[in-house]
Amino acid sequence: MSEGSRVPNTARRSVSILSYRHFAGSFLNFRGKKMDDFSLLEQNKVDIAPLSTRMRPQGFSEFVGQEKILGPETLLKKSISQDNLRSAIFWGPPGTGKTTLAKIVANMTEAHFREISAVTSNVSEIRKIIAQAKERFTTGGQKTLLLIDEIHRFNKTQQDALLPVLEDGLIILIGITTENPYFEITSPLISRSRIFQFDSLSPAHLKEIVQRALNDKERGLGKFIVKLEKEALEHIVKVAGGDARSALNALEMAVMSVKPDQKGLRKITLKVAEDALQKKAIKYDKDGDEHYNTISAFIKSMRGSDPDATLYWLARMLYAGEDPKFIARRIVIAASEDVGLADSRALEVAVAASRAVEFVGLPEARLNLAHAALYLAMAPKSNSVIVGIDEALRDVEREGTPEVPRHLRDSGYPGAKKLGHGKDYKYPHNYPGHKVSQEYLPLDRKRKRYYRPSGTGEDRSPSH
Repeated sequence: MSEGSRVPNTARRSVSILSYRHFAGSFLNFRGKKMDDFSLLEQNKVDIAPLSTRMRPQGFSEFVGQEKILGPETLLKKSISQDNLRSAIFWGPPGTGKTTLAKIVANMTEAHFREISAVTSNVSEIRKIIAQAKERFTTGGQKTLLLIDEIHRFNKTQQDALLPVLEDGLIILIGITTENPYFEITSPLISRSRIFQFDSLSPAHLKEIVQRALNDKERGLGKFIVKLEKEALEHIVKVAGGDARSALNALEMAVMSVKPDQKGLRKITLKVAEDALQKKAIKYDKDGDEHYNTISAFIKSMRGSDPDATLYWLARMLYAGEDPKFIARRIVIAASEDVGLADSRALEVAVAASRAVEFVGLPEARLNLAHAALYLAMAPKSNSVIVGIDEALRDVEREGTPEVPRHLRDSGYPGAKKLGHGKDYKYPHNYPGHKVSQEYLPLDRKRKRYYRPSGTGEDRSPSH
């Protein structure tokens, strides 16, 4: 098609919509279904944009969540309100408001707004934007606000191309990323930006967003008569996992999939919500008994050296939307409590998995959690660490804090030796085997063994 015969965007959009409807209707007729089964799209008159896009907040009054960084007296809120924002990186899970906040900034700023995606952009486009920003500032004194979505996908050369204009303030950068910027973004770019971390939205936040979408007659689903049952709402919120986009799109799919009754009522039951999300509801309350019962079963399965049960309870928590960081913390604790000195590498594996959860994120981080959990389940077991430290803590609580023996006291400061600190201390490395017998406990207390090797794995006394 020649340049002069291009179809306008609006016309192309209309053609594509009509073509899609024609194809979908023909396909369903071919399958032997009634046209009425698909005509819900026509009946509902739904805007082609998904609900999550239509319901995107237009200003702070509609923005939900992120109170930690957007409270009334926070630096970010003040900077945006005063149109004094400096370059920033918005980092956090999907659907938590990063792009939405950037669009709010764009609506409030006097700067010229540009938006690009790191997936499709290159260095030449960046240089073109920089050249236009310089010309705009030179001729009219207007700065440029540049939003870069998925900025972590830029390579070092692309990121470095931004540095000079960020330094002189010609361009104000807002980078959007779901990845840890300290791993994915170059240090020079980070040093020129403020990092703002977005948290997953709470269930209360998601419920507020869902209810607002149900009530909004212009952008939301308020034109329909919808009864969203409590169990269905809870399931949508749980599966969304703190992601507003996921919750809204699931809600829209559920509403659109239900035919209204004679009174026009669309009833969204748990079954409808499960079908819309293609995920069954399971009994799991993050703040209730099932939460504690499930994590208890998980820990006891690792302790009991049952790898199959370990994977089952881990899968159940992940399916229910449990915080992977919480699971990782419990694995790290179990590495010392239940494996301990029988295999000290268990702690290294557990800590590495915990770091991987932050670095990789779900769903891939399920592999790191499973790796660590299986390692602990199959490792030799010893509880000498927890038994020893807890017994020592009980004695400290009962006996108070007797004086540190003089030969063990710090002698590295002026005047210490005059006080007798360090006198008669035997330096173990001066003796055969780098070991020497001397008293290391307070002198006025009865000698007691706290560390008692279990004899399993590597947890053995030196004599073994």
